[in-house]
Amino acid sequence: MKAAVLNFPGSNCAEDLLWAVGPIAGAHAEIVPATATDLTGYDLVLVPGGFSYGDYLRSGAIAKFAPVMPALRSFAEAGGYVLGICNGFQILTEAGLLPGALQWNRDLTFICEPEPLVVENATTAFTRRYTAGQVITLPIAHGEGNYYADDATLMALEAHHQVVLRYQHNPNGSCRDIAGITNEAGNVMGMMPHPERAVEALLGGTDGLGMFESLMEVCDGAYA
Repeated sequence: MKAAVLNFPGSNCAEDLLWAVGPIAGAHAEIVPATATDLTGYDLVLVPGGFSYGDYLRSGAIAKFAPVMPALRSFAEAGGYVLGICNGFQILTEAGLLPGALQWNRDLTFICEPEPLVVENATTAFTRRYTAGQVITLPIAHGEGNYYADDATLMALEAHHQVVLRYQHNPNGSCRDIAGITNEAGNVMGMMPHPERAVEALLGGTDGLGMFESLMEVCDGAYA
């Protein structure tokens, strides 16, 4: 599998993702700057957390205009796998690649803590190494992680099994406890928790490793 880790000005998790999907999971991975205009040859594109463009205006609102975004849209529309984490999730919603929006946490505070999550859908390309109903613990670190969508969108997400992860205790006020979703096609996923920060026991846990191992199973592109 060949993976691209996008890097926007202000991203602070690109190196963590590179380590998780590369040396830990075993993919051929490289960082691709937001100025790139071509994502040909990749099996997976990862959009990292951080504070793209300083989170000015609104998280992800400026990043959606970065030069790489038309290529990312084309990649996703062609069926390529995309995983956006934290700010990456915010960017994907701002760009219209995922429904809904991320708004300020319920208590208007930044939350940084391990969080138990329920795996709602274990049949996706991102979660096939887990089981439905499994509780995993991943770190969260966000101020604007409160997932919101209107009732019609929420009903559609549930009907099409697009809700992949739910918070067990809902720390931020997200609608229906949603922590991660996919698009209807199932090849684009966004999530607020950080699986890349839970891939080594030395750092506190390995519950995030299954996500990258799942992607290794489904992405069968040739190594560079």
